[in-house]
Order: sequence, then structure tokens, then C-alpha cells
Amino acid sequence: MRVLLAEDEKSLSRVLVAIFEKNHYSVDPVYNGDDALAYLRSGNYDVAVLDIMMPKMDGITVLRKVREAGSQIPVLMLTAKAEVEDKVLGLDSGANDYLAKPFDTKELLARIRSITRGREVADNKLHMGNVALDRSTFELSSPTGSFRLANKEFQMMEFMMSNPRHIISAERFMEKIWGYDSDVEINVVWVYISYLRKKLEALHADIRIKASRNAGYSLEEMT
Repeated sequence: MRVLLAEDEKSLSRVLVAIFEKNHYSVDPVYNGDDALAYLRSGNYDVAVLDIMMPKMDGITVLRKVREAGSQIPVLMLTAKAEVEDKVLGLDSGANDYLAKPFDTKELLARIRSITRGREVADNKLHMGNVALDRSTFELSSPTGSFRLANKEFQMMEFMMSNPRHIISAERFMEKIWGYDSDVEINVVWVYISYLRKKLEALHADIRIKASRNAGYSLEEMT
């Protein structure tokens, strides 16, 4: 799951990025409202965390513009303000939830899970063939065993299992998992595809990652 984090306090932003990544989220940090709006307009995110007090454009204005454009992305407002009026303003502007600083990490993650729950499968697992991917434990399993996937491995497998038989380009993997501003070379996608192929083989999976020349990768049933 991909998070847009709009927080202008860079020390807090770094902490939040580390927290999200530790919990297997992809996250793009931005530090002002203009960038937050531009990134959200890309439509590449599953959830947004917006600070209210940001330079260039405040979080409420960003939220209103996003909602006016028709986006229903779940949004958590994050701010030092704790007055009831501020909470009401955020919620009336289209926020799904509101969390005041300082906050507990567990509460932040619980609120993110809550506002994105409708986008997940009911039992928190994805299935294809004889393989299952557990979103809560990050385990890829088959009747013969299981592996706990590392962060990027999990995100790539989740992306493919959420879009079975669809060809996903290396560029799309980069956008979705590493982010627009990443300086990672695109061949990292092939590296992680190789890791996942080896795990599927070890699990005696009846699905495979198929490479389509000059197009991308897809998860297919073996015939």
C-alpha cells in the first residue's frame, strides 16, 4: 500500500517514513501543500496523511481541492491543533479521520488500517492458485511452506496478486513502490522479480511471474 505523507517538519517526516516502511508501506514524503496536491493528482496513492499547517498551501485547502476533483482517497489529517472546531473543519472538508500531535505510533497505524480497510480483502489475504499472501504477517505461503517477505518483495507481490494476469511495466513498479523521486536504478525491479521467482519455485507454486518482452511482468497460472 502506497502512502503520501505531507509533513513540513522534516525530523518528524523522517520518523514517520521509517515507521511506515517498517510496516511494509511504500511512502513518498513531501514538505508543502503545493507538492502534496501535485502528487495526489497523479492518482498513485492508496492513502494520504496531510498535516494542516504547511507552507505554500495548507492541508485543508489541499484536501478540498482533491475532493473537488472527485478523488475518494482515504485521508488522515495530522496536526498539532486539537481544538474541536479544527477537527470539525477537517472532517467537514472531506477527511476520513483526524489525529492530533503528539500521537502514539500504534494509534497512527491503527487509524491508517481503519480508513483503508474497505480496500483490503475481507480476510486480509490474497489468493492465486495454491499461493496465499497474508497482508498482516507478510507471509507468502503454499501447502508446502511459507516465507516472510521483506518490504519491497511484499509490496511487489501484493501489487501483482492484486492485479493477476495484468502486465505491469518496470516503470509502473518503480512509480508504485519506489516513488517518483527515487534515485534507484530501474534494474532493481528485475532483481526483486528474481527473488520472488525463487521463492515461488521453493514453495512449489502453481503460479509464475511471466516476463513479456519490452512490456513488463505478470502473474500467471501455470499450464
